Amino acid sequence: MATPARSSGFFTGLVLLSVGILLLLHNYGHLDLQLFFRRWWPLIIIFWGAVKLYERTAGRRFGRSDGGGITSGEILLVLGMLALLGAVVAVDYGKEKIGEVADVGDSFSFDVDVAPKKIPANARVLVHNGRGDISVRGSDDDQIRVTAKKQVRTWGESQAARMAEPVTVDIAPNGDGFEVRPGGYDLSDSRIAVDLEVAIPKKSVLTVKTDRGDVTVTGVSADVSVTDGNGDVDVRGSGGDINIEMRKGDVKVSGKGGEIEVNDSSGSLTVDGDFYGPVRADKVLKGVRMVSAKTDLTLSSLTGHLEAGSGNMDIVDAPGNLTLRTRDSEISVENPGGKVNIDNRNAEINVRFSSAPKEEVQIVNSSSAIALTLPGTASFDIQADCHNCEIDSEFSGLNASKTESGDSHLAGKYGNGKGPKITLKTSYGNISLRRTSVEIPRPPRAPEPPHVIPPNTEQ
Repeated sequence: MATPARSSGFFTGLVLLSVGILLLLHNYGHLDLQLFFRRWWPLIIIFWGAVKLYERTAGRRFGRSDGGGITSGEILLVLGMLALLGAVVAVDYGKEKIGEVADVGDSFSFDVDVAPKKIPANARVLVHNGRGDISVRGSDDDQIRVTAKKQVRTWGESQAARMAEPVTVDIAPNGDGFEVRPGGYDLSDSRIAVDLEVAIPKKSVLTVKTDRGDVTVTGVSADVSVTDGNGDVDVRGSGGDINIEMRKGDVKVSGKGGEIEVNDSSGSLTVDGDFYGPVRADKVLKGVRMVSAKTDLTLSSLTGHLEAGSGNMDIVDAPGNLTLRTRDSEISVENPGGKVNIDNRNAEINVRFSSAPKEEVQIVNSSSAIALTLPGTASFDIQADCHNCEIDSEFSGLNASKTESGDSHLAGKYGNGKGPKITLKTSYGNISLRRTSVEIPRPPRAPEPPHVIPPNTEQ
């Protein structure tokens, strides 16, 4: 008599262990469950399938025939754990939205007296806050000076005064540096915010960490690092490297300095000035704006990576429009998604589409080459012109003509559908129109005939 498939303790243990680790990482701020499920949910199916394959293999090895099947108990367990994780995500989302739109009560303000503290001119300074705006400026003094204001939101002034009374702001040694930090209350309390105005020696290395609030840094000539959960960041006149990590809000960096790095922002990034170090950006959903003496870049969205150095600019996965004017910089664009308008001089331009373009493409160069790569399935109208150069096309039916003076011209339509207009123009540099290769899948290998052992014959 056949017995029903039983749930494996191995599978149950793995599910509970995995969910416990995810919740632990989420509680300690190392994992955003909303982002995890939005991008990596297929891993759940992969994980489940891997476990079942292992159980089936193990069952055969030990002579059991009930391993590897999906039981109703396992389905209920997985659904229950997903419901638990979903509830955690929903609670966090609700708290976030309530904190944004439902500030109840009235706001009452109280001043905080903070004694200045003398520090070495190049000491490290950490400004750590929960909620509240932070403004840091560099000064010529060898001390930290803090002006603080407590903001308490309640229904009455007397209650606000009681809540604000234990709140302090301290300047304390922290390792090889000093830390400015509010105390006397839970920094995650949404009813209390502390606004900080901090003056530090301009050569101090600065780190700012806050959960919610705008951050402004002015006139700090050393390295600046900002971590902001929700708020705008504005860094002006920094002479060192700049590193910014944030979830929500816009970033603006202006002046002159070294390296800039911005990661995972749902807002925008604006860089206005000349920075000798590379500018790196990853996942800036509302786009990037860069303005310098030789570069003017506008990206309406960046889901991938941007790196701009002294002689190169690499852009990967920009689903929106791209407008770039620059010179003396090699340009590489991978997988643009909207309109492309590039104007360069004295350096190569390489643009590669992983899918057929849907918007207009215009690339103009001078004294250097242009390479454009398109899928073989794309449809487009193209016009390419270059002075004293060659045009090479891998698309059948698109052939260039050449004049006696050495100029080349190509115009035509490719594909059966209606496609965007592509305009390529350069001088003293070749134009290459490349076609992405399409790998033809091999037919499945025919199974070998079974080996038949001839029967024994008696003589």
